[in-house]
Amino acid sequence: MLLVPLPRLAILVALPLILAGCAGHGGGNYDETGEASFYGNRHAGKRTASGERYSPNLLTAAHRDLPLGSHARVTNLNNDRSVVVRINDRGPYTRGRIIDLSRKAAEAIGLTRSGTAPVRVQQLD
Repeated sequence: MLLVPLPRLAILVALPLILAGCAGHGGGNYDETGEASFYGNRHAGKRTASGERYSPNLLTAAHRDLPLGSHARVTNLNNDRSVVVRINDRGPYTRGRIIDLSRKAAEAIGLTRSGTAPVRVQQLD
C-alpha cells in the first residue's frame, strides 16, 4: 500500500494537469477555423474574465482557451479581411462558435451585418 502524505499526493496529481494546461496553446501555435460572432451592446461596461470592463470600441475578443492578454489575428474567410485582437474574456458559450469579437473588431472584418462568419484564428504571442 502506498502511503504518501495528502499534500504531496495532491501535488503529484495536480502537477501533470497544470503542465498539460499550460502546454495547450502556448508559443503562438493555435491556428483554427470556425464560426465567429460579436458581443452585443448590452454587454458594454460589464466585467470580462480579465477583470476589465467590456468596451465595444476596443479591439478585444473572448476565447475559451487562448491566454488572457494574448493577441490573435482573426480573418473573415468570406472577405479575407483581418484584425488583431487582444483576448480579455472567456467564451463564446454558443455551440459551434470559436471566438466572440468586440463590435469594433467585428466591424473591422465586416462581421456586423451578418452577425456571424467563418473565420481563421491565429495566436500571435
